[in-house]
Amino acid sequence: MTHDTVGIAVAQFAPTASRQGNLADIDAATRAAAARGARIVVFPEYSSYFVDPFDASLAENAEDLDGPFVAALTALAAELDVVVVAGLLEKADDGRRVRNAVVAVAGDGIRSVYRKLHLYDAFGQRESDWVEPGEIVPPQTFEAHGLRFGLMTCYDLRFPEVARTLADAGADVALVPAEWVRGPLKEHHWRTLLQARAIENTFFVAAADHPPPLGVGHSMIVDPQGVALAQVGTATDVAVAHVDPEAIARVRRVNPALELRRFRVTPRCTRRREAADG
Repeated sequence: MTHDTVGIAVAQFAPTASRQGNLADIDAATRAAAARGARIVVFPEYSSYFVDPFDASLAENAEDLDGPFVAALTALAAELDVVVVAGLLEKADDGRRVRNAVVAVAGDGIRSVYRKLHLYDAFGQRESDWVEPGEIVPPQTFEAHGLRFGLMTCYDLRFPEVARTLADAGADVALVPAEWVRGPLKEHHWRTLLQARAIENTFFVAAADHPPPLGVGHSMIVDPQGVALAQVGTATDVAVAHVDPEAIARVRRVNPALELRRFRVTPRCTRRREAADG
């Protein structure tokens, strides 16, 4: 570690139906990460509240962006001088579904908000029954400690266009809160996709998952060549990597893939998305 590196932590824990319990776990993990030099701490998807299977309690426990969950994150970030990134159940307009949001919070308040674009209607699940899909908006990024961070969530990993739009927006690091559901080959998919998104965009990726039995665990920070710099196994734990911002430029000098590509990403609205919206 040198004075030029930036500490990024992924904090792996299992959110529950106890909102206060989740905040207590976030508080403890953030303190542990900050003590090890982390300036950015990434938590999983649905960090504010989670039940399996989903039920009507999601909407009952959803919050606004100015609610107690974000207020607690702001106070914690201010005390420890960090940016906390975590999944939030946000209230939606219809009162029935919720928004699967990710908030990046510093001591002065919210830096960025991302609402999950690709809902998990796969592998026998239907997230869209309970969650309103995010609108297609410009990539959600924020700057801290000389790096630009971009936000995406879980199932978005299977859609390389999402990470590519972050790279186009100048992101140096993609932050990925997730609840990567366990199943045959799912751990293999998780690792492969995280490394692929890092390699093809020549940037860092930091992803935080739920541990087993629901998630696969293996939260990690991956460098622009796809190498895992730090990772958690299947326990509740924190991993910290001190990343070198200059590594991105070094890799891109040797592998200028972003400059050499001949295609751009454009939004596509499908009937399936329209059905999910309505």
